[in-house]
This record gives sequence, structure tokens and C-alpha cells, in this order.
Amino acid sequence: MPSTATLERFIELVESNAHDQAIEAFYAPQASMQENQDAPRVGREQLLAHERAVMARATSIRSQCVRPVFVNGDQVVLRWRFRFVWQDDSVTELEELAHQHWEGEQIVQEQFFYDPAQLTPQPPPGAAT
Repeated sequence: MPSTATLERFIELVESNAHDQAIEAFYAPQASMQENQDAPRVGREQLLAHERAVMARATSIRSQCVRPVFVNGDQVVLRWRFRFVWQDDSVTELEELAHQHWEGEQIVQEQFFYDPAQLTPQPPPGAAT
């Protein structure tokens, strides 16, 4: 079960947009991440590679944890809001729930739940539609 201090450090890293550092610091080597019902990505190195690829496509990222955080033993549910500005100035705003399974102070499994329609980038602000 993660301590409150550990959860707060994790949230702080994500909110500072250091998503890759959060994976390095808080995910177990064999951890998995799953988007909705897609097949999970397995292994911290694969999780890092995927996250860094997403981050490299963005010119800016804004991450916010919407509280409260729900904790029940080793199970944690976080509500996130993200705003990605991509290199072509289009914008993706995403709200999701992340269900995490922790073993001690490390995440071993995480599944995200969100409406995939949110993934469609919107034109840059002020662009003709």
C-alpha cells in the first residue's frame, strides 16, 4: 500500500509534467499500463519509451490531478486532466480515470479509462474551422 507521502510525490511529478520521471521513480520493472480495453504495455522500459514518444510530439503539456484521490489498500484511483499542445499547434484535452494497483511503494498495474473521442486533436485556437 502506498503511503500518502508517496502518492503526493507521484502526483507532484506528474503535475510538473515529468511523466517519464514519474514512471522511472514509481513503476515496478514489470509494471503494465493499459488504455481502456487495449492490450497492456508491459515493462517499465516499454512504458518509458511510449511516454517519451508522446512527450516528444508535444510542445507543451499541462497535467492536473482532480481531487480527491481514492485509496483502498493497494488500489488507487486518480482523476486526471491533461492538455497537450502538439507541434502543429493543435490541442488535445483529455480527462481520464487511472486505476492503479500498487505493491508497497511501486505501481505494478495501471489501467486508464477515458472517452477515445477526446484523442482527436482540435485545431489551434483561432484557426478557421
